[in-house]
Amino acid sequence: MSQFTLLVVEDEEAIRSMLTIVLQQHNFKVLEAASVAQAKDILADTFPDLILLDWMLPKITGDEWTRQLKLDETYKDLPIILLTAKGEENDKVRGLDLGADDYVTKPFSPKELVSRIKAVLRRSGKIHDLTQIQFQDINLNTEQHSVNISGKEIDISPTEFRLLKFFLTHPNKVYTRTQLLDRVWGRSTYIEERTVDVHIRRLRKILASYQRESWLQTVRGFGYRFSEKQM
Repeated sequence: MSQFTLLVVEDEEAIRSMLTIVLQQHNFKVLEAASVAQAKDILADTFPDLILLDWMLPKITGDEWTRQLKLDETYKDLPIILLTAKGEENDKVRGLDLGADDYVTKPFSPKELVSRIKAVLRRSGKIHDLTQIQFQDINLNTEQHSVNISGKEIDISPTEFRLLKFFLTHPNKVYTRTQLLDRVWGRSTYIEERTVDVHIRRLRKILASYQRESWLQTVRGFGYRFSEKQM
């Protein structure tokens, strides 16, 4: 499995350290925060693949932050698993109703937790066979850093490769320029939004050689999406 970045938000240091060790053993990259305030600082620079969030946090609780994130256009699709000692059905329902993707009751086995993380990543579309990514007749190989269309290999730059990979693994969804900057370039990279337009044009030109440029669609007033279905 390709390495995914998880943000663990847990105020108890012993539990946070245990989670980090377990997750690293399963090839996850782990970012740690002891509070929502620390987690927000991390999100300012990094967009993780999933948040593992303790319910009973100081000041801002995990369920409240879940609600805030799911109302934010940038983070609404970011998977969240709530960790809590609350095992009552009403608590589980509340967590899921707020937008959490799963709910794990303490104490839990590391094996179960990792399985639930992988299940959520799979449901969210993040886990694929990331060596070979297929969309219609476009095939992208992450190990060989190659792309072919209808069996013909194409010449593509590293940036257009990353952009195409993102679109192929997130088809039919519209993304703003800001969201594409976060997901493809990363928040620590400071470039202007119009740079996205430049690389979109380059990628569209590549696709045009194979009559696939119509799949990379401009959604006026919002951003871009990748779909074989015409708007």
